[in-house]
Amino acid sequence: MLAAEARAIYENGIAAGRAAVAVETNRPEGHFWIAANMGAMAESFGVRQGIKYRTAIKDELETVLRIDPAFQQGSADRALGMWYFKVPRLFGGSHKDAEAHLRASLRYNPNSTASHFFLAQVLLDDGRKNDAAAELKSVIDAPTDPDWAPEDREFQTKARTLLTQVQSR
Repeated sequence: MLAAEARAIYENGIAAGRAAVAVETNRPEGHFWIAANMGAMAESFGVRQGIKYRTAIKDELETVLRIDPAFQQGSADRALGMWYFKVPRLFGGSHKDAEAHLRASLRYNPNSTASHFFLAQVLLDDGRKNDAAAELKSVIDAPTDPDWAPEDREFQTKARTLLTQVQSR
């Protein structure tokens, strides 16, 4: 996919989320998908996009948490965990807050491969190798959720690779 096509898809996703919020401001879906598309745009198109959208992403995810923290099995907490992990400290990032949000997301699905994998990344980045390995094993051992099967398989594959790297260090 070309960069221009990807940008158009994310911009359309942001616009669709905003339209959903305009119709139903007290539902989580629109807010979540605004943040998700802005996040994808920020990850795909570099620091300028990240800086441009960082506050809006956080605000939309916090709105989801106020409306329905259990939405999509704690997806707003999971996404906020990654926000705090990826955003530089100077701009509000915090590994402590990242870990707290990722652990909070596990209240809604204790077997979430995404939450365990992202938590492992935070712990590994903090030098907590044994804790990270335990999280990666949780990913590998998690039962496949029929609603998240492709994602579960992808995270399990990534976890196996990362665990091998962690154990060889």
